[in-house]
Amino acid sequence: MKNKTLSIFVACCLVPLALAYLALKLEWIPSASSNQGEFLSQEIKLKNWQKSDHKQWTIALNYPQECQKSCTEQLQALDNLYVALGKNQSKVDMVILGKSSQPTPSWRQLENNAELTPASLYLIDHMGLVVLQYPYEKEPLQNRLAQKGLLKDLKKLLNYARSS
Repeated sequence: MKNKTLSIFVACCLVPLALAYLALKLEWIPSASSNQGEFLSQEIKLKNWQKSDHKQWTIALNYPQECQKSCTEQLQALDNLYVALGKNQSKVDMVILGKSSQPTPSWRQLENNAELTPASLYLIDHMGLVVLQYPYEKEPLQNRLAQKGLLKDLKKLLNYARSS
């Protein structure tokens, strides 16, 4: 009786381990991710982020001095993104990294980060860590799709934060 109980216990421990090993070796695990943006290849944390009060998530536009036409288009898109947030506007901050020559509707302007791609939109957490990048596309339709992806990712992140 004791041997039978012990063998059932060992089988219950070893079978899941063997199945997990097979799943890894035979690549049964999907490699696709559900996010629309691109993860950065290296960790970038913005300087002086903690000195000012930030909301849960921040959408940032990298606006260096050399960038004109594409950054202006993205700045207009930033206005539209803010409106599209709807009820989540109170949880999301809008920031321009660099000095915008265009008038902005009270978006915060912080110093430019040379490591970030010009005219790209970024999703930044409350600690100043740049999480996802949404690169600027020259074709307006592709650019709009990237912005819709940003909204989709942001709503998913806000939903996860509410549930935890």
